[in-house]
Amino acid sequence: NSGVVCLLRPLLLDVIPSVRQTVALALGRLADYDVGMAETVVKAGILPQLICSLPEENRYYKKAAAFVLRAIAKHSPQLAQAVVQCGALEMLVVCLEDFDPGVKEGASWAFGYIARHNAELSQAVVDAGAVPLLVLCIQEPEIALKRIAASTLSDISKHSPELAQTVVDAGAIAHLAQMITNPDAKLKRQVLSTLSQIAKHSVDLAELVVEAEIFPVVLTCLKDSDEYVKKNGATLIREIAKHTPELSQFIVNSGGVAALIDCIGSCRGTVRLPGIMTLGYVAAHSENLSMAVIVSKGISPLSACLIEEHEDHIKAAAAWALGQIGRHTAEHARHVAIANVLPTLLDIFVDTRSSEDLKMKASRFKALKNILQKCTYLPALEPLLHDAPPNIMKHVIGQFSKVLPHDSKARRLFVTTGGLKKVQEIKAEPGSLLQEYINTINNCYPEEIVRYYSPGYSEILLERVENYQPV
Repeated sequence: NSGVVCLLRPLLLDVIPSVRQTVALALGRLADYDVGMAETVVKAGILPQLICSLPEENRYYKKAAAFVLRAIAKHSPQLAQAVVQCGALEMLVVCLEDFDPGVKEGASWAFGYIARHNAELSQAVVDAGAVPLLVLCIQEPEIALKRIAASTLSDISKHSPELAQTVVDAGAIAHLAQMITNPDAKLKRQVLSTLSQIAKHSVDLAELVVEAEIFPVVLTCLKDSDEYVKKNGATLIREIAKHTPELSQFIVNSGGVAALIDCIGSCRGTVRLPGIMTLGYVAAHSENLSMAVIVSKGISPLSACLIEEHEDHIKAAAAWALGQIGRHTAEHARHVAIANVLPTLLDIFVDTRSSEDLKMKASRFKALKNILQKCTYLPALEPLLHDAPPNIMKHVIGQFSKVLPHDSKARRLFVTTGGLKKVQEIKAEPGSLLQEYINTINNCYPEEIVRYYSPGYSEILLERVENYQPV
């Protein structure tokens, strides 16, 4: 407000190097504060002056200039575009070629803040020739430089398969894969993130990541003391598993499912989320893969997530994963039902505090319906007869109508546990599918039994008693 930015501008051309670099540092701190300040710096015409003599400047000025560019670019795509339009990318590439690791680090950081906004800006970074130099940076001995360069490669890769392929073509995967075992947690976070962003786009890219022999090494990340390393490791496995049954089978064969289940059981909150999603993706592919999740005792921790977690999106993911496990056959559904998952899913659905997204995933449209349509384990279905709303009830009744005609023991239990009585209390539209299910169940019993459990029958009996004239 005092016009300091305009006063600083001519000082960028001062003959004394320490003045120039101090001015650049001051402008960077101003621009870093908020989007309005960054726009003020851009409108003052600072950027062309900042970079005009950059190749000839000392390393301190270069680091300060890269800080200014990063501070401006981080706020919005429009400001990042302003940085690109002033010719900053070419100067930043010069900085990436500098001998000083700090200058390279500053340039890598600036490239990352530009590339993260959208595919167009990321493509501009690629076109400037930054990617091969960033791959060289991750091979440097300095840990801080490795971290920032890996993070920038992640920001470039995330937008499209083509951009990810550019990073792959520069030979990044092999070097990144070697760094999974690095003891530095912050570096591992970035390495795993970059590999995830590459693998997520297509089967071919995922296979290239797998071929870099990241298994079983990546499974050790699921036991790391750093929660973000755990989360990013599980995310990488998720991005591979989602593509094909073959890739999921490879993960199972490598011990990945068991490791993910242990990870889910040992952590809380959003750290669990990618592991939950991975189990869902694996189970979704085929009956055998779903059974692999069951055999590895994956249902119990997923069920625990429904109860323990407070965030709706985590509960929704757990509900979805359980639905994928139980949707294949009656045997799969039985394993889910035995774990007492169905009442929990029903409670979530009818809970007025649940978000709409969570209700949808736990309702007839997703998990509950998927499991109910295959479940023939009647002891798990019976409690739902008394609590389920009508839109869930029809699926429950439907399963009873499939099993009771062929199972005399089940028919007996259905009477003694109050199931038949409950069915008679249900009001169904004549000619509806629900009414057909009820008719099928009633046809399994003598007419007088059905009549006995029908609403109002006790009053009819009492009336007959009262009107009865003994001989």
